[in-house]
Amino acid sequence: MLPSTRVAKSLLLVPCWMISRTVERGTDGSKIYRRRFIFGECMLKKKNSIKIWNPGRFLELSGAYWETCVLHAAVKLDIFTVIRKKRLTSESVARHIGANEKAVLMLLNALSAMKLLTKKGESYSNTSAALSFLSKESAQYLGYIILHHHGLMASWQQLDRAVKSGKPIRAGIAQRNKEERKNFLLGMFNIAMTFAPRLVAKIDISGRKHLLDLGGGPGTYAIHFCMNNPGLAATVCDLPTTKAFAQETVKKFHLTDRIDFKAVDYLRDHIPGTYDVAWLSHILHGEGSQDCQKIVRKAVSVLKPGGMIIVHEFILNNTMDGPLFPALFSLNMLLGTNRGHAYSENQIKGMLIQAGVKKVRRIPFQSPNDSGIISGMV
Repeated sequence: MLPSTRVAKSLLLVPCWMISRTVERGTDGSKIYRRRFIFGECMLKKKNSIKIWNPGRFLELSGAYWETCVLHAAVKLDIFTVIRKKRLTSESVARHIGANEKAVLMLLNALSAMKLLTKKGESYSNTSAALSFLSKESAQYLGYIILHHHGLMASWQQLDRAVKSGKPIRAGIAQRNKEERKNFLLGMFNIAMTFAPRLVAKIDISGRKHLLDLGGGPGTYAIHFCMNNPGLAATVCDLPTTKAFAQETVKKFHLTDRIDFKAVDYLRDHIPGTYDVAWLSHILHGEGSQDCQKIVRKAVSVLKPGGMIIVHEFILNNTMDGPLFPALFSLNMLLGTNRGHAYSENQIKGMLIQAGVKKVRRIPFQSPNDSGIISGMV
C-alpha cells in the first residue's frame, strides 16, 4: 500500500520518489528492514493526510480483488476453523478439506502474507484476528457476510452492463437459493450484533411499550431494544422465509414472551397491530422513492398518537457524492433491485415529513459503514 503523505503548509502536488519501509523477522528472530522506492506524487496539505491518485494507487486498487478472493476462498474452504488453535502443516490442512496439497500450500502462504495466519517452520496457526472473526467456533464469526459478499461478485463483474441498461443483474435475495439466503440472513445478524448494543443506547424509547421492527429479518434490533428497555415488547414483520430463523434467534435470547413474528410483505400487505415506536432498518434502500414513501406511510399509519418512527439507513450527503460506502452501496442496489438506491439525509427527512411526521431530526451516531439514524414523532 502506498504510504499516505502529510503536508506541512499549502497544497502542493509534485512528482517524487517515496520510500516504503517494512520490518520482517529473519529465521533467527533478527529484524530485517526492507525498503521499496515507489514513484508517484506527493500531495502536501496542512495537518490532514490526503489520499492522492498515482499509478501505484491505481494498480493497487485494480488488483485488490486478489486479496479479496484469497479471503473468500479460505472462508469457503473453512481453513480457519480447521486450524483452530493448533499448528497444522499444509499437508494436514489439505487432508482435512480434501484439496490438493501444493495448492493449499500456496493459499496458506498467501494468508500468512496477509497476516491472517502465522507460519513457523512448515506449520501454520491462526492469528488472533482470524480466530476471533473467521473461525466458526467464535461468537464474532463474520464468515456468513463474507460468503454473502462472495455471492455478489459475479454481478459486480457486470456493473458496466447494469449501468448501460439501468436494470439489475442478479435476482433479489428472496428469489435466491437457500444457501445464499442463509448467508445473507446470518451475515446481517452478525453485523447487527456488532452495531446493535451501541446503537440502541443512542435512542431513547424509554416508556414505550410496543415496537414494530419492520423488515426486521432475524429480529436482532428488536432483541437489543427489548434487552435495553425491560418494559418493551416487539413485533418483527418480514417475509415468511425469515420466520424460522427469527424465532430461533429470539429463543436463544430467551425473549419469546416479548417478541413475536408476523409474516408480512410490507409493500403489499397490511401491517397488523398498533405500536408506539416503529423501527425501519435498511429496508428503504431496496426500493424506489415512491415505494419508500408508501412504506413510511404504512409504518406511520399503525403508530399511536405520540408514536415515534426511526429510520436506520446508509445515508448519502445531500449532494449525493459521498460518503464512499453509501455511494458504492447504491451501485450494489442497482445490481440487485429494480429501483433501489441509497438516499440522502434530506430525501429521508422529506419522506417522513410527507407522511405527517413532526420533529424530524438526525440522531448523532458514528458507524464504520456510514449508517445513520433519522427519527420523528407522529
